[in-house]
Amino acid sequence: MGIGTGIALLVIGAILSFGISDRIEGIDLTVIGYICMGAGVLALILAVALNSQRTNTTHRQVVEHREEPPLPPTV
Repeated sequence: MGIGTGIALLVIGAILSFGISDRIEGIDLTVIGYICMGAGVLALILAVALNSQRTNTTHRQVVEHREEPPLPPTV
């Protein structure tokens, strides 16, 4: 779920809650719209939190350096 999914859920929920005045027997479209809007807000919060956490990561490269012991003097 990304930012686009959260925005899409918000738009669909707002349309269901405020834009549709038809009634379907046994289904309350207003409540379904509010549920979709809540899920959209939650998806947006999670997407922003995960994206900010992703940008705060650092990568460290370990380079191992070995020095050879000096050679004994030759006579």
